[in-house]
Amino acid sequence: MPPEKQQRIAQETLDIYSPIADRLGISKIKVELDDLSLKYLYPDVYYDLAAKVEQRKSERERYVQEIAIEVRHHIHEAGIEGEVDGRVKHLFSIYRKMLNQKKSLEEIYDLFAVRVIVGTIRDCYAVLGTIHEMYKPIPGRFKDYIAMPKANMYQSLHTTLIGPAGLPFEIQIRTYEMHRAAEYGIAAHWKYKEAGSSQKVEKNREEEKLSWLRQILEWQQDMSDNREFMDLLKSDLNLFSDDVYCFTPRGEVKNLPVGSTPIDFAYAIHTAVGNRMVGAKVNDKIVPIDYEIKNGDRIEILTSPSSKGPSLDWLTIAKSASTRNKINQWFKRENKDDNISKGRELIVSYAKGHGMQLSDLVKPPYQEVVLRKYGFRDWESLLAAIGHGGMKEGQVVNKLYDLYTEDHKRQLSSEEIIQQVQQTSPSIRPRGAAGSVVVKGVHDVSIRFSKCCNPVPGDDIVGFITRGRGISIHRKDCTNALNVPDEEKDRIIEASWIENVSVKKEEGFLVEIKIFANDRAGLLNELTRVFSERDISILRISSMTSKQGIATLMFGFEVKSREDLNDIIKRLEAVRDVQAVKRSSG
Repeated sequence: MPPEKQQRIAQETLDIYSPIADRLGISKIKVELDDLSLKYLYPDVYYDLAAKVEQRKSERERYVQEIAIEVRHHIHEAGIEGEVDGRVKHLFSIYRKMLNQKKSLEEIYDLFAVRVIVGTIRDCYAVLGTIHEMYKPIPGRFKDYIAMPKANMYQSLHTTLIGPAGLPFEIQIRTYEMHRAAEYGIAAHWKYKEAGSSQKVEKNREEEKLSWLRQILEWQQDMSDNREFMDLLKSDLNLFSDDVYCFTPRGEVKNLPVGSTPIDFAYAIHTAVGNRMVGAKVNDKIVPIDYEIKNGDRIEILTSPSSKGPSLDWLTIAKSASTRNKINQWFKRENKDDNISKGRELIVSYAKGHGMQLSDLVKPPYQEVVLRKYGFRDWESLLAAIGHGGMKEGQVVNKLYDLYTEDHKRQLSSEEIIQQVQQTSPSIRPRGAAGSVVVKGVHDVSIRFSKCCNPVPGDDIVGFITRGRGISIHRKDCTNALNVPDEEKDRIIEASWIENVSVKKEEGFLVEIKIFANDRAGLLNELTRVFSERDISILRISSMTSKQGIATLMFGFEVKSREDLNDIIKRLEAVRDVQAVKRSSG
């Protein structure tokens, strides 16, 4: 695929699909998606990191295996049966750690982890005690995801310790069932069953693991706008990267985004609880609704059947994207009829103000195209979106009008077009083109050079008959000339340069080129010197530099012929660090 498409898909993967895999607990897929995205988004970073990691890979693996052997021996001595293995962390995880900690690879020491897999939860804590006797734990780096599972139901004990050589490393301790869930996510539930667990416990765990999926499906059903759903999904995926753990009055654990308020807690319990909320208690004390929930808080939501529903202020207080969506849905349902009426009025007013006959435009075939384009289920949902400001009426009416005119346009013959051009176009010659081009079979017609490809003498050219603006001259390799629709190909006519055409000293042909180069100090100065040495004035210039240090510079200038242009390009390509010079082609 083209590089720009590769990068778009890679960014989409990092924004949506990798976080979804993480939320479903499928680390095996998440790790692969992360590394592939890094490879295509930042190839220089990826290959540089891979090479550096590979250089010391054997040394690191030997160190990890030594720790694994030592841990295996100690837990066996303690009478605990289990598996122990070590691994080097994957590239994207290392890259993110380098960014977050603002360190180089050489300054990152905990690049490896040891994993212990045992039979029971009791064994997990027994292994933790044994390991803490062997190595010195780093304060504040212990996490108990068994007692407090992550939002994706991930469970494990994490602890970071100082190894024999004084280097920190991480140990993860989990049961075999936890390991399957961590690798394969909720899908592991159907393939494996926990030995000895009752059918009721199995059902409850299945409900917990499916809760986020069910929530996503509910959002999709509630929303009439697909774009709004995708924005909400991306926001929710990003927010849940850091969680705060709190409890219901019955002792059930709820994990919410850091910074959540009692409003988020209420809607996390049930939409109806959130809609009827009138206050909240935290640790048996009344708190304001913008109170920021802390780890370990016990929260009680106060409700009233006479509540009038959520307030608009709640949208600015709520932290969770799902909470804001539920509040928005409430207002949309409450005000739907008003929004539909308002949306219909806005469409009528816009069409009338622009001289369009709305009855011609609002036809089922055109409506279906518009609904599909903007992701709405039915026409009333689109009108409601216009009414509450989610869509602009101009977008919808203009699209309907385009569809109508496409169906009702009259196909003109080439003779009619030429006649129309001759009658309506003033006789204007473009700069530098006087007597330089001849168009087959056409006389006394305005000729202009297309700005999309800027042809110069020596280029292979064609003419295109426009409506009301004479004939535009394009290069034959211009993308606009190559992609003319079939129904308009009869507008293309032969054109050629007059041999030995002379161009006045003060005139020339506009050309645009793009230069791709490794960015460095003094690069622009050396490039502009090429033009000044040929006594060529630069008419416009722009530049941008990517995160990988690749500079893209655009120059606009005038030349007398193709030979002059080729000479300039050759000189620019000879400048140090220039990778490519390309001419604009539409």
